[in-house]
Amino acid sequence: MKYRELGRTGWKISTVSFGAWAIGSSWGDVSDDESLAALHRALDLGVNFFDTADVYGDGHSERLLAKLRNERREPFFIATKAGRRLDPHTSGGYNRKNLRAFVARSLKNLQVETIDLLQLHCPPTEVFYRPEVFGVLDEMVKEGKLRHYGVSVEKVEDALKAIEYPGVQSVQIIFNIFRQRPAELFFAQAKKRGVGILARLPLSSGMLSGKMTLQSRFAKNDHRAFNRHGEAFDRGETFSGVDYNVGLQTVNELRRLVPRGMTMAQMALRWIQMFPEVTCSIPGAKRPSQVEENALAADLPPIPKATMAAIHDIYDDSIRPLVHHYW
Repeated sequence: MKYRELGRTGWKISTVSFGAWAIGSSWGDVSDDESLAALHRALDLGVNFFDTADVYGDGHSERLLAKLRNERREPFFIATKAGRRLDPHTSGGYNRKNLRAFVARSLKNLQVETIDLLQLHCPPTEVFYRPEVFGVLDEMVKEGKLRHYGVSVEKVEDALKAIEYPGVQSVQIIFNIFRQRPAELFFAQAKKRGVGILARLPLSSGMLSGKMTLQSRFAKNDHRAFNRHGEAFDRGETFSGVDYNVGLQTVNELRRLVPRGMTMAQMALRWIQMFPEVTCSIPGAKRPSQVEENALAADLPPIPKATMAAIHDIYDDSIRPLVHHYW
């Protein structure tokens, strides 16, 4: 495993970390025993950063991570998120009363007195123009309820606004072979301000694993079945906003570029590591075997420059018109 510093926290975190959405909800049926086995295997392989949220299984993902912490001695970091419990999910809901209530609930779920990293969970754009919201987070840092805070965003513009606040230590954003816009401007600005970058959906909801086909079927409680057009939340969260058939066609183009000794998924994860501004990717996993494949990507050789250029060309030709200016 390789490690990079997260913002100005002083933490060195695994370049391939663990996204805990899938073990909580919205990715089909999952076994707690298998989920815990996956979490333990991640620690075995040097993963030391786990990303969750209070809405993943209504806190179930957080509680599984609390169980992991109780069963293991080695230190690791847990980042969670707050805001998506709001219904309706509006800017006005991001207020002192609600944020404090969300934090109190996560502290209980995680069985800790201090949350390592709290992230606002893809709030409406207006929230980033309300400094009082970030003032509440500053208060909770001073009180010892939070060690640090950051944001999770849908759009590059929201990320650029968020890092104007000096307390923001990290930005979580969709970044993968199908979503390359963050690298154009945002990465340089984040580096300038010493802000860490967490790349979510690094495998584009599994599409970039290369294992999906036209015959693939998803359970009714899997967002890859019920949110392809944004029926439940932002459509960019499902297959990066790329049409399923187009995604399959593009993956077939990418297959010829996979370096020897790598799987398609590992190439996708190693591609992200080629950008030094990115602290880590946070692929999800429901089984130990998935964790193993993901974690091994951290130690693979760099992707050749010619391959990086060819990947970018495929993006420009097949994907850019579908996603580039939407997020």
